[in-house]
This record gives sequence, structure tokens and C-alpha cells, in this order.
Amino acid sequence: MISSEPVISVGLIENAKEVRGYFNGYFELPTSVKLQGSFLVTSKDGRLALYDNEDVEVLRSGELFCRSLSNATFTLSDVTIGINFHWERKEKQTFEGNLKIRSNADGTLTVINEVCLELYLQSVISSEMSAEAPIELLKAHTITSRSWLMAMLERQGKFRNIHIHTRHPSETVNEIIRWYDREDHTLFDVCADDHCQRYQGIAKIISNSVQEAINTTRGIFLVTGSEVCDARFSKACGGRTELFENCWEETSIPYLQSVSDSSLNYPPTLNEADAEHWITSSPDVYCNTTDGKMLQHVLPSFDRETTDFFRWKFEYSPEQLEEILHTKSEIDFGTVTDIIPMKRGPSGRIAKLKIVGSKRTIIVGKELEIRRWLSKSHLYSSAFIVKIERDPNGLPRKFTFHGAGWGHGVGLCQIGAAVMATKGFTAEEIVEHYFKGVELKKLY
Repeated sequence: MISSEPVISVGLIENAKEVRGYFNGYFELPTSVKLQGSFLVTSKDGRLALYDNEDVEVLRSGELFCRSLSNATFTLSDVTIGINFHWERKEKQTFEGNLKIRSNADGTLTVINEVCLELYLQSVISSEMSAEAPIELLKAHTITSRSWLMAMLERQGKFRNIHIHTRHPSETVNEIIRWYDREDHTLFDVCADDHCQRYQGIAKIISNSVQEAINTTRGIFLVTGSEVCDARFSKACGGRTELFENCWEETSIPYLQSVSDSSLNYPPTLNEADAEHWITSSPDVYCNTTDGKMLQHVLPSFDRETTDFFRWKFEYSPEQLEEILHTKSEIDFGTVTDIIPMKRGPSGRIAKLKIVGSKRTIIVGKELEIRRWLSKSHLYSSAFIVKIERDPNGLPRKFTFHGAGWGHGVGLCQIGAAVMATKGFTAEEIVEHYFKGVELKKLY
């Protein structure tokens, strides 16, 4: 286990043609040159070129490291957030710590921020949730996010040391099973977007509550035995959390089991009839809330744009669905005639889905790949049932998706945890509700 606060590298921008920004104070380059003000980095002849605020080339190299002096910050223009999700957009963001930019073989640039873990968490907590959220929610999320990151780094290091890949997707002619984790990143420890956990700089830090949450939980992790817990989280579980193995590798993790998002023990879905009843119902669970005032205080502004996160519906014509499937999967299914769940988890989320077409029939999984194939961005979750309206010849006229929840549903339910905090639950009670059999331990 760790014994001191680590410095981590966060990928801010990938595959950029150029990077524009501003040094808010002095930064030192490897050549001992000190810069402040606006800057531009472009790729030239397989290397990067740095220009200062007077458009003078200062340095050309394969990699640029800019060290912050006197806690100076830097601002980047056009940082993409919510990549490939329905809330994708660009923002100007400001960061603490050091700046690193790499020139890639394909002529693109990768932008990396090196920052201490606790400073990183200040931004994560304010990016994942509103900084105005209840303090017990912020503390619970801080402990969860801190634990997730360190578990990922320790896990990646272990697999790297024994030369084993951490992901094992399988693909055959008739079945494609893929999942995605932070180990997809090789140039840095963790990315800054929803693929890992949101890290949107210091502009989102707008309250003293975030700093209090960081300070009062400093160095505290969720642990089991001698290991830091791989503490996952998603926006809204839809009433019941999901099993780890239905979203990632086939490993049962004792503290990432399916739990009811309520003091009541709603039963898990065991078959299609259970799933239909569950998804079309409105159970009395924590994340089933329409309290707009509460949501305004706990969710970032762009998350508040999504109001149907607990139960939702999408409709497609056959032509729309076939076009989306062809674009997203790069497979020509022909005329899609059926969509059949092959494996569901206890939350109702589909881990394997059969798509039946006139040209191809494919089983796809896991949950994120299913969501990716069935939407121009991503479906809110894979907890859905499909109603197919057919013509007299049995061909589909309309596909209607009825769904539950937002995200993979494993571990802490962010909106459920927010409601628990407003009801008076402590941070310890919140994390122990979602992560069974864990203990909180201060490691530094």
C-alpha cells in the first residue's frame, strides 16, 4: 500500500494539432527559460515547437516540460469534455501543477498535467458533482475517487511488472465482447474525462466545502485486507447497482456486488419478466428523485441538462437504428428484425445483446459497447427493454427503448448518494451502503 501522497499525470488533451494556452505566472522550461503569458505549441517535422506571446519560437523538442514557479497556474483553450457522450462540448480550463506536452509519431500532440493527488481530487470532486453539494456527499465522493485512482494505479503497475495485459476483449465471427478501463491510457496515469473521472481544472472549485472534504478525508481510502478498493461510481444506478463482472473483466469483487439503492431490499432482476417490471416501474429508491432544487445543488450545470436519468425512453425508426448500428459498429446488419437480451445483471443492465439482421446476426457486449452501438453518442445505460412495433408482414415499424439509470451502475450511485446525504447519512454510512465489507483507513 502507499504511504505518502503521490504525484500523478493526467491526460488533458489527446490527438491535438496545436495547443493554445496562457501561463498565469512564470513557468520554467528545461532550458531554464522562464515564460509567462500566452503560448502556442504546434507539431513540426515530428517534433513540437513552442511559441511565446510574441510568436517567437522558444523551443523545439520531442517533449516539453513546463515547471510551475510560485504555484503559477496555466490555462488551456478548447478542452473537450464529455467525449462521445451527449453532453460533449469544449471549455477553457485552468490547472494547477506542471504542464507536459508530447509530440506523437502521427504529428499530433498529447497534453499532460502533473499534479499532487489531493490537488487533483479538489478538481475531480467539483467536476463530478457541484461544489455546493452537501458536505457528507463530497466527503464520500472524495474517499471513493481517491480509492479508485490508487487501486487503478496499483493494479496497472502489477500487471505491467508481470507483462500481462489488463484487458481481455474477445471477438469471434458472431460475438464481439469489449470493455474499456483506464488501462487503455499508456502516456499518462489517468485521463481527465468521463472515461476515467472528470478533472476540469480549478474553475469548478467554487466553495469551501470541497476543500473541507479534501482536508478532513486526506489520505483516507476504502480498503479490504491489504488492498485499496477499486471503488467505482456512476451517475444513477436506476434503483439497484450492478455487478463488476457484467461491465468489465470476469472477476467477482466482494465489495462491488449488487445492492438495492434504498433502505428497502428491492429484489434483483432474474429474468426478462423481472426486467420489464423493474424498468417500467418507479420504485422508492434514493436515486429516484425529481427534486429540482436538490439536483441543482449536487449536479454540475451540464449534468442538470439531463432530467430523465432515472427512467427514460428513446424511439427509432428501422432506418434510424440501422444507420446508427452501421456507423457505430462498422457492421452492415441489413434489415434489423430483432434485438434480444442474452444476459442481464441484477440491476437490469444487459451484458450481452443479440442484434438480428438480414445480413448479420451479432452478439455484442459488454454494457458500454452496447450503449455505444445503439446511440449516436451513448445510451444512458444498458438497463433497457425494447418494444418493437411490427407491420402485417412482421417487419419492424418502430423500436422503442425503455430504460433505467445513467451509467454502468457499479459501486457508488452519485445521485443516490446525494439524496442519502440530504437525508442526514454520514460519508461513512454512504460508502458502506454501496461498498459492502470495506473499511476506511488513513494511509498517509
